[in-house]
Amino acid sequence: MSMIDKNLTSFIDIASDSDFSIHNLPYGIFSDTAKGERRAGVAIGEQVLDLSVLEAKGLLSLKGGPYFNQPTLNAFIESGRDNWTQARQTIQTLLSADNETLRDNQELQSQALFKQADVTMHLPVHVPGYTDFYSSKEHATNVGTMFRDPNNALLPNWTEMPVGYNGRASTVFVSGEADIVRPSGQLKPNDSERPIFSPCKRLDFELEMAFIVGKPNQIGEPIAIENAWDHIFGMVLFNDWSARDIQKWEYVPLGPFNAKTFASEISPWIVTMDALAPFKTELPTQDPQPLAYLQETKSDSSYDINLSVAILPEGADTATTVGETNFKYMYWSMAQQLTHHTITGCKVEVGDMMGSGTISGPTPDSYGSMLEIAWNATKPVELKGGGTRTFIEDGDTVIMKGYSEKDGIRVGFGEVRGKVLPALDFNFDA
Repeated sequence: MSMIDKNLTSFIDIASDSDFSIHNLPYGIFSDTAKGERRAGVAIGEQVLDLSVLEAKGLLSLKGGPYFNQPTLNAFIESGRDNWTQARQTIQTLLSADNETLRDNQELQSQALFKQADVTMHLPVHVPGYTDFYSSKEHATNVGTMFRDPNNALLPNWTEMPVGYNGRASTVFVSGEADIVRPSGQLKPNDSERPIFSPCKRLDFELEMAFIVGKPNQIGEPIAIENAWDHIFGMVLFNDWSARDIQKWEYVPLGPFNAKTFASEISPWIVTMDALAPFKTELPTQDPQPLAYLQETKSDSSYDINLSVAILPEGADTATTVGETNFKYMYWSMAQQLTHHTITGCKVEVGDMMGSGTISGPTPDSYGSMLEIAWNATKPVELKGGGTRTFIEDGDTVIMKGYSEKDGIRVGFGEVRGKVLPALDFNFDA
């Protein structure tokens, strides 16, 4: 259902600017302590509702279950859309202001509700595979302008298909799980005949979102465009960290490798497509018209999601917002990405993560990477409290946030934040 029920409220006190209203109910995996038992919950206001408790007490009974006393959401997601719908409706009912089951049972609340500040969040799904797309026309144009002929910034294939590459799933991790160790690798200085081994000197963030595959296909059987949305469970914020100088030297002829394998960081909460349905919007005009297998019958196949990225230097009191953009600028839709990904018969699995690629808007204040914001280090960005940045320095924390809002109803993603640590000290002479 895409219409917003403004009369739906929760008995839990939720701030008007909270990302986690009763209209959202994103799924995550949490534990009481860092090494405690992991199970599924949904975010509601500043709290987490423990779904395993509801399930154990028979208040959340789904076909084929139990699903929620598990360390990942994969089994629940794979159980199918009927269960997704039933779970959302049941949880929404239990949290509503006019339902007494949880509202009037203090003992049940004490067992099932936890403060988000007191729990540890974990990677919500097992990620079998990870793909990164390159689907922001503004971003691709900016990069092409910087490093190629501005009159031919986009390569000929870019407007014909969602360009992407298969990344490294083992280093997809949840915000808060680990700090970002500055990567080292081969760099090729302009004045050097051969490369050198060095810590990355141009460490960058990439402001992205990612969708979670919710339904697999079979090897050799592409997902048709008209069915693609049935295979998408939800979305997360995604910081696909990038070592620009390592990438510059390695990416010809096969594309990104070590420059993109060291850290891909997601927000803890998966916002479902049902929660995002009221915020659908039209895709930008696609010219030329895509080939038939990529043509969607509906134009409202994008989403109005406000995104921001900020830098917090070590020891600073306040972060500096360096970019504000919107998911609606994406040229290719998630359905088109998934269909193209599988058109050769590639198999995708439940929990697979598909990154959007850096999301940039049409103006300099809406760019999604430092490469663009500081325009290849030629326009340093001033930070609150002093100092400038062209790329990310040791000790910096990068904070990304995202939310949709309409008719006073807010559905948000929380945040993904990562702090950069110095590179490891490699002593090859030892």
